[in-house]
Amino acid sequence: MVWLVAMSGFPPAVAQTLSPSSRVSLITYGPGDDDISSAFGHTEIRIIDPVLGIDRDYSYGGFDYKADYFILKFMRGTLPYFLSVHNLYQVVYYYQQTNRSIREQQLNLSPAQRQRLFAALEENYLPQNREYRYQFYYDNCATRPRDMIAVACGDSLTIPSRDRMTGKSYRDWMNDYLNERPWYQLGMNLAIGWPANEQTDGWRAMYLPDQVHDQFSHATVRQANGQLIPLVQSDQTLFAAQKILRQQLPLFFDPDVVFAIAGIIIAVFTIRRYMKKGKVDRWLDRLLFSLCGFMGWFLVLLWAIRDDGVTGWNPTLLILLPWHLPLIFWATRSTTTSRRRTMYFGITALLLIISLFLSDIPGGVDVLFPLTLLVRCIVNMQPAWRGRQTLMRVVPES
Repeated sequence: MVWLVAMSGFPPAVAQTLSPSSRVSLITYGPGDDDISSAFGHTEIRIIDPVLGIDRDYSYGGFDYKADYFILKFMRGTLPYFLSVHNLYQVVYYYQQTNRSIREQQLNLSPAQRQRLFAALEENYLPQNREYRYQFYYDNCATRPRDMIAVACGDSLTIPSRDRMTGKSYRDWMNDYLNERPWYQLGMNLAIGWPANEQTDGWRAMYLPDQVHDQFSHATVRQANGQLIPLVQSDQTLFAAQKILRQQLPLFFDPDVVFAIAGIIIAVFTIRRYMKKGKVDRWLDRLLFSLCGFMGWFLVLLWAIRDDGVTGWNPTLLILLPWHLPLIFWATRSTTTSRRRTMYFGITALLLIISLFLSDIPGGVDVLFPLTLLVRCIVNMQPAWRGRQTLMRVVPES
């Protein structure tokens, strides 16, 4: 979903009445590569009236990146988004330059439905109404146009797939668009929790612009005489994105490869140090588990401050346990007893094993990283080496 960052100068036109020559279209922009905000595409409503000289695109994707406390509001999900209005040809060049397709579906709306939609959009565009609280899955630049059109059509609109289960969750749909952006995919999957696993029907799947386009293609509207006609009168491609070979991420920069190599290095180092010298390096445990704790507290913060709930009940917290920071220092002190150390790493190991069954992140990071941590947990719980009375000889701090 592309997010515009500047409002246009179009004045509201609430008092105007559309002529019989007016028409309404749904504009769907394809996904882009310029940044993560463009990865899912974008949806706008276009209203044209040649008699009144109107050609307006209504976009629910605007935000002010200069807003006070921008980062905090963005993290909390409370950053105000707004409805902006522009002419299609003001933005065509941008989409062409970024190789993003533009499709236009002209809708079979009656004059009364077109007028209701136009009036509602202009009412939304008033300064006191144009802002709204964006929610990625539930209230965004695709769901708002969907809802506006559905309200304007009322009971006459039928979307056959509306209540049909798609077999995919919110997370599944999201990942379909992030397969070629593995680090973005990993980060977003680490941050969202169980609510993202909710299975979607057709209506919920329309949080994505492509789904709005595709499902509207099969929708119908009932005319005043009772006749059913297709909602979409015509569907044309204004700009077709060129099919280009996307630059693949170098193999050694792929998250799975990075975590696999790091896991092998840590495992080999750990086993060699323990088997040959009976040593468990305190600094390595503190580095790894402090990092986990720091990331865990960040996820807890997201859970606490987000209003849309999608970051709640996150199984990633079983891997990135917040308590590691600062308790890892308590568990690896030189004065820590073997029993205390075994208890700490034993509980950690149990939770890591549980996480292997609960995590739902594409790729193998949610397996590779817990296994790496498990290696450290196991050596910290091993019985005495060569009959010593302590569990292991911990390397003193330098």
